[in-house]
Amino acid sequence: MRIAGLFAVLVTSIVVAACAATGAVPAPFPRPAEPAAPTPDKPTTGGTDSRTAPSGIDGYSVAGTALALRGAPYRDGGGDPAGFDCSGFVWYVYAQHGVKVPRTVGDQYRAGREVAADRIEPGDLVFFTTVTTGASHVGIAIGGDQFVHAPSGRGEVRVERLSASYWSTRFLGARRITPRGAAPSS
Repeated sequence: MRIAGLFAVLVTSIVVAACAATGAVPAPFPRPAEPAAPTPDKPTTGGTDSRTAPSGIDGYSVAGTALALRGAPYRDGGGDPAGFDCSGFVWYVYAQHGVKVPRTVGDQYRAGREVAADRIEPGDLVFFTTVTTGASHVGIAIGGDQFVHAPSGRGEVRVERLSASYWSTRFLGARRITPRGAAPSS
C-alpha cells in the first residue's frame, strides 16, 4: 500500500513538473464529428501558384505530408511519427520538405509571414490560444476550412474545421512558412 502511495506521488510530481516546465495545461475541447475525407484544395485555374515558395516548396505538398500522418499518436514533447505534440508535428512535417522551423509554438508564431484569416492557404500554420494568453496550439491548414494538428485530446493527429466553435473562438492568427521565413539552418 505504501509503495502505491509513493508511486502516485511520483507520477503526480512528474506531471506537475512537466506542466510547469512548459507552462501548459491543455484546455479540454469537444470531440468533433469527423470531416469528410480531406484533400488539399488545389487551384483550378492555370498560372503561377502563390503557394509555391521560391525554393519550390509548395503548400499542397506540405498539407499532403501532414494528412499522411493522421492517426499518429499524441505524445507530449514528441516530434516524430511515434508520437507528436502540436509544435513537434509542424516541425516534423516541414522538415520532410527540407525547411527548418522553430520547435516551440511561441517561436513558430513569430516565424514566417503573417497571413490574414481570409487568405489562409494549404501549408499555412494556424495558431490558437487554448492554454494561456498568446499562441499555445498550432496546426497546418489543408484548405476547405480544415486543418490537421496533434491535439492532446483524443490522443492522435487529426483533421478539424477552423470554423468549429471551439477553434474559431480560440483562433489567434496564421503564418506562412517559406524558406525565407523559416529559421536559418544550423
